[in-house]
Amino acid sequence: MTRRLEDARILMYSHDTFGLGHLRRCRTIAHSLVEDFRGLNVLIISGSPIAGAFDYRARVDFVKIPSVIKLRNGEYTSMEQHIDLHETLKMRQSIIRHTAESFQPDIFIVDKEPMGLRGEVEETLAYLKACGTTLVLGLRDVMDAPHLLDAEWKRHDVMGKIAKYYDKVWVYGPPDFYDPLVGLDVPASVRARMNFVGFLQRSVSQEQGSEHRPKGDYILVTTGGGGDGASLIHDVVHAYKEDPDLTHKALIVLGPYMPANQRQKLLRKGSKIPYIEVIEFDNRMEELIAGATAVVAMGGYNTYCEILSFDKPALIIPRVNPREEQLIRATRASELGLVEMLSPEESRQPLVLSKVLKALPHRAPPSKTSKALRLEGLPHISQIVGDLLVSRDNTRLSIVQG
Repeated sequence: MTRRLEDARILMYSHDTFGLGHLRRCRTIAHSLVEDFRGLNVLIISGSPIAGAFDYRARVDFVKIPSVIKLRNGEYTSMEQHIDLHETLKMRQSIIRHTAESFQPDIFIVDKEPMGLRGEVEETLAYLKACGTTLVLGLRDVMDAPHLLDAEWKRHDVMGKIAKYYDKVWVYGPPDFYDPLVGLDVPASVRARMNFVGFLQRSVSQEQGSEHRPKGDYILVTTGGGGDGASLIHDVVHAYKEDPDLTHKALIVLGPYMPANQRQKLLRKGSKIPYIEVIEFDNRMEELIAGATAVVAMGGYNTYCEILSFDKPALIIPRVNPREEQLIRATRASELGLVEMLSPEESRQPLVLSKVLKALPHRAPPSKTSKALRLEGLPHISQIVGDLLVSRDNTRLSIVQG
């Protein structure tokens, strides 16, 4: 049921240095909130170079900050090569702060990076806290291997700063799936602010559908942004090439961040196999997943939520470095019977992969293989936000009456 609010404002921050996950997660939450609350406006600060390629509902908009790219070695560089990284970070920090000052949000939601890229959000957090804004940190179900996350956060006293600034910590997954802070020394004060809201359910837009959706049955192969997805797609193409009995139609989506040389190579390879269609990008991935017979993916957070939302048999071949997030998620989902998993080493064996691909369309969907299929995140977030904003309105009314 849609509820009416008076000029409520939510600001979201998505650092977006690699892939599409952060922006797509923020956009999903924003769209759900404006659907549930009339009078609510959401503004997303995004560093994604393709933030403008997506559709946004009324009362949802974005502010683009200069893009920074995360390299395979974990270092960063400016999207614009002629601008120094330090100068780019200074511009980003300034835009974030001035956006917050101008927008004056009731709630500020920061996605995944507690202090933002290289600490660029900390100044804004301090400012908004002094203004009385409710500060929310949103963590995905799996962050990274505990020893890697612990070392990274200890270097910058991230846990202490979470305790200092944030009023709430939302985990975008159920508590019995995975704890993103497992193995870390979490203060009791931070634990008390944590709320496992659940996975974020996805839906298909009622507007005009994707022009790339094939007719008939197809397996969808996606690597999200595609920046590190060439190996998986090469393995799938190789499996089709080596096994003449693998004839199920496959739609392969390369992703907008795949390097040009890899993209061209895979487009050429795919064009030689009659059962494969290769496209570069589609901003309506939900529709492609909803229409697929089965899905092959690396298992990033958004794709995993879409697999569960549309109840699709899925094969996950996770990235295993530099972060172990996808490996941990895929292992846990496989243990629960929600997906099938192959390691990258197994995937590189064409006949092993082809055997799994041939069986995949006949695999039972997640709803039939596990009782762990729960997608409650969006309604839980709406409930929390509604309570926060009603409390805000009551406080303002009391001040006026007083």
